[in-house]
Order: sequence, then structure tokens, then C-alpha cells
Amino acid sequence: MRLLVTGGAGFIGSHLCERLIREGHDVTCLDNFNTYYDPNIKRKNVQALLSHPCFRLIEGDILQYRLLKKIFKEGNFKVVIHLAARAGVRPSIQQPRLYQKVNVEGTVNLFELSTQMEISKFILASSSSVYGNNKKVPFSEEDPVDFPISPYAATKKACELLGYTYSSLYSLSITCLRFFTVYGPRQRPDMAIYKFTKNIIEGKAISLYGDGSSQRDYTYITDIIDGVIKAIQQCEGYHIYNLGESQVVKLHRLIRLLEEIIGKEAKIKRLPDQPGDVPITYADVSKAKHELDYNPRVSVHQGLQEFVQWYREAGSSRYRENEL
Repeated sequence: MRLLVTGGAGFIGSHLCERLIREGHDVTCLDNFNTYYDPNIKRKNVQALLSHPCFRLIEGDILQYRLLKKIFKEGNFKVVIHLAARAGVRPSIQQPRLYQKVNVEGTVNLFELSTQMEISKFILASSSSVYGNNKKVPFSEEDPVDFPISPYAATKKACELLGYTYSSLYSLSITCLRFFTVYGPRQRPDMAIYKFTKNIIEGKAISLYGDGSSQRDYTYITDIIDGVIKAIQQCEGYHIYNLGESQVVKLHRLIRLLEEIIGKEAKIKRLPDQPGDVPITYADVSKAKHELDYNPRVSVHQGLQEFVQWYREAGSSRYRENEL
């Protein structure tokens, strides 16, 4: 099967491309290698795939409609997996216009071309951030998500709504996947687990926003990729699914686990709560379990062990080379 993966050189995208190639698919990866973090890191993510005959890398942007049209015409894709987005809750508060343009306009470009080219399935990466300060836990797909507290979250909600519209108007099968705090090897260097691991190992202070009581549903990368693959197989009509571990971990416990795994005590720099951050994310995955046979397997302790091992063996040198 021929698939297009947007944002395919990123953290989640590169793992997905590898899995799809292993399963015998023909994958086109589209990535603009933007400078949100060092683009050389993303190039290394897909370096091993470049020589594979079933993998094609195109450097381009989802805002470049003419380029997208050419890619779709030549690609003869059956499925589009749309992971490309301007990432990050906190930066979106400083650059809301950029986030709206990339995340919403870029997604509409892909919806338009998917309908024109009669794509059979479209998988849209959404986010747990759409739940905002939802008081009911765990978060269910049936919960109202009308009160996002960051521009990033608002753009993801907008894309889900547009997805429903395109699915209704053009019978395009669209599945929206709300990812919950994905982590693992190749994680972006601006994410907490990466930064905490790096600073603890190097003996530097880690920034702790708030009192450490905030809770996250940390989901290991292999479980997320399993969920995406299940969605590709099952995608019919319009659906929204939570993909999380369905367990919550307080921030101060996460730090203790990393201290235990690394074998070194963390130095803490306490800071106020950050605008746009929510006190908890917690996925109800019963719908995904029932309809997708989604079954997260990696506990946070096991996942952190895997991440720290990767960081010691490859991650630290990979990122340090790009800091020179």
C-alpha cells in the first residue's frame, strides 16, 4: 500500500515510517525540516531509511499547495497520515498566527487534495490538549472540548471539526487520534523527559513549573505507533480516538523515577506555573480498545528505562553534535 506521512522525519513520524516500511508498505515522507528544533536531528531520524527502495523523502511544506498537488498526483496514495504541525503549547501563545496558518491552513490543503484524489483513508494527529482544563477524568471522546486554553490546542480542535466537515461532504474516511504525552527514543529535545534526563545526567538543575503535582498520561512511542497502525486498518467514516496509556503520573514522581533509573539525584529549580499548561491529562481509552483493539503495553517505568538507555547510547551524542 502507498502512504503519505506528513511530518515523517519527526519523533513520531520517523518511528511510524520505520514500522510501515517493515510491514511492506511504500512510504512517502514529507517534512519541511523547520527550525523549531535543530533540523539535523530530524534528518538523522530518517537517515537509515533513505537507501530503502520503498521510502521516498520529500522536503516541502504543507502550505505549499502547488507542491502538494504534484506530490498527490504522482504518489497514487491510498492513505494519508497527517502528523505535520507547528508543535508546542507554550510557543503557540507567543505565535498564534503562525500556529493557525500552519496547523489549520496546512491541514485544509491536505483535506482538499485528499478529496480531489479520492484518498480512501486520512489519519489526523490531534492532541490531548483539546480537553483544556476538563474537570472530569479520565477524558472521554464524548466530553465537550469547546474550551482550549492555548492556540495550539485550538488549532487541533479546529482541524478535528474541519475533518468532520470534509468527511460529511465528501465521504472521506477521517480518523482523529488524540495523542497523550508521547515519549521515547528520538523525543524532541524541548520535551520534559528529555530535558530532565539530560540535566540530571549532566548535574544541571531541572526547571520544575508549579509544585510538581501536575499529572500526565505518559504514552510510550511503540504504543502510539500500534494505535496509528490499528487506525489505518480500521479507518471508515469519521472517528475520534484517545491514544494514551490510561495511567497518570505526577511530575514529582516522574522525577523520582528518573533519579532511580539514572542513579543520580536531580537538582530542582522551582518556577511558577506556565500559561497554557493543564493540571492533568488522563485518557479514557475504552473506545480505542473496543473499536481499534488498541492495547497499550509499556508502563511508564519500563518506558523511562528504555528512554534513558537510548539517551546514554545515542541520544546524548546525537543532540550534543547539533549544539556545537
